[in-house]
Amino acid sequence: MKLPFLVAGGGIGGLAAALALARKGYPVRVLEQSDEFKEIGAGIQLGPNVFRMFELLGLTDAIKGLAAFPENLVMMDGITGEEITRVPIGSEAFRTRFGGYPYAVIHRGDMHRVYLEACQVQKGLELSVQRKAVRYEDKGDRVVLHMDDGEAIEGCALIGADGLWSRVREQMLGDGKPRVSGHIAYRAVLKREEVPEGLWQNNVVLWAGPKTHLVHYPLRRGELYNLVAVFHSDKYEEGWDAFGDPGELHEKFAGERPEVLALLEKIDAWKMWVLCDREPVREWSKGRVTLLGDAAHPMLQYLAQGANMATEDAVVLAACVGLSGGNIEAAFKRYQDERYLRTARVQTTARFYGDVFHVAGVLRELRNAWLAEPSAGPPGQAMAWLYNGIEIPAGKS
Repeated sequence: MKLPFLVAGGGIGGLAAALALARKGYPVRVLEQSDEFKEIGAGIQLGPNVFRMFELLGLTDAIKGLAAFPENLVMMDGITGEEITRVPIGSEAFRTRFGGYPYAVIHRGDMHRVYLEACQVQKGLELSVQRKAVRYEDKGDRVVLHMDDGEAIEGCALIGADGLWSRVREQMLGDGKPRVSGHIAYRAVLKREEVPEGLWQNNVVLWAGPKTHLVHYPLRRGELYNLVAVFHSDKYEEGWDAFGDPGELHEKFAGERPEVLALLEKIDAWKMWVLCDREPVREWSKGRVTLLGDAAHPMLQYLAQGANMATEDAVVLAACVGLSGGNIEAAFKRYQDERYLRTARVQTTARFYGDVFHVAGVLRELRNAWLAEPSAGPPGQAMAWLYNGIEIPAGKS
């Protein structure tokens, strides 16, 4: 019997990689440290680039059935209330520009469930919970993954999809803890009827303030309303599912637009997380071990591409394995070579946008004037490098 590909981590990236490999006929085992497969969080934005990946994975209809499709991306000045810029992502012109693929938003748990249910019925794919990996050994012809209970699990290769605090990455690269950005995000979800009158809209709206911003958009076909409030803070709590301090939240947003304050007032229980990333790296594969998603290239959320990039990773990884003729080391190297520049661009551009969103004074005026200038070409042209998506590797490895 062939040894399976081992996937450490059962989040969106890990399940996507498992599904993509299993669909090509490879045995796969996913090892999740929690008691169950689940995702923590709320909204995810889905660019046109990831919809092609859904198509290749056979998940488009399931995703569309749970998503919401906003009409516009809108940026507002959180102090003056002026509209800075608007991109009509729901327009026919936008979809045509990006191959007919839409822009959508979805609850993180819904997206994860689509991936999980596809994995559960996929032949050759085993899902295991309460399996916490602590270290691995690359034996040259196989890998051995050592679990916290002493069990040693053998596989033909290992994919570290174990997130920002990846143990697989730490063993492979030894580059320490992630970089703390100094930004904290608070997230909450309202039912539609709880949204203050006149403030519900079928758009992704960002209110940019000095060292703050608020994002809101509909979820689950418009039944819910996702809120994410971000501000600069020197507080730090490892992880991203802690309860926040409403007092600090309201203090940071004091003096901003009534629309912003009205939405913040509707929430009495905010979950928070500290925004972290890492410097881009050129190498994240070694022998029969590779990294994927946040374990390989964690990024700040300002381009809303974390789950999208992990899904692209998964499809490219499986394609490279399929083209390798059984040479896993070559496949993993080709996979990282295909991905590192694109993901590095997202990482660094996300940092830049985080700075742009939060400027004050003269820089705020410059930002508003810059973003208000009409861009050449069809809607979304400025983001074509991202939303055009990727070519899937083909030919010989």
